[in-house]
Amino acid sequence: MIGIFGGSFNPIHVGHTRLAQWIVEHGYAQKIWLMVSPQNPLKVNLELAPEEMRLRMARAAVEGIEGVEVSDFELSLPRPSYTWVTLRELSRQHPNEEFALVIGADNWNHFDRWANYQEIVSNYQILVYPRSGCEIEGPLPQNVVPIPAPLFPFSSTDVRRAIRARRSAEAMLSEKVYDIIRQEKLYL
Repeated sequence: MIGIFGGSFNPIHVGHTRLAQWIVEHGYAQKIWLMVSPQNPLKVNLELAPEEMRLRMARAAVEGIEGVEVSDFELSLPRPSYTWVTLRELSRQHPNEEFALVIGADNWNHFDRWANYQEIVSNYQILVYPRSGCEIEGPLPQNVVPIPAPLFPFSSTDVRRAIRARRSAEAMLSEKVYDIIRQEKLYL
């Protein structure tokens, strides 16, 4: 099974990569594809770094992490980007693969706001990881699996705020990603 862990990755941080690695190491998926998204339809006011920069940072972040890859698949799909379209297209183009969706408890708790969420729940396993301050609300459908992954106490928003405030963000980023952000003067 391939876990699809989508996001804007604006920027990708060590919580993203450690979670992906944890999922593979604990057998919830054989591979994780970090799916860089063009724009989350539920977060339309978010200022995003250019797609090519977010892809570059994501690829740098996963170097050497076995079973974790970066995908630009969603960037070629119609916009706005909807997860049900992504999953349907992945399944069509890779008929011999089984896909699971990886989302946080915060997203699961408002999953009914996602476009065609019923199609996702009906056709794909959903791996729900914990988020600080969010309980996974149930009862859960049979194919929705809460995973006991560790909590990572920061977000991409925290990284951007630290950079704008000229505070260190090194603990939240891989060295390669931090270097790209500094070189390209991102998030200032």
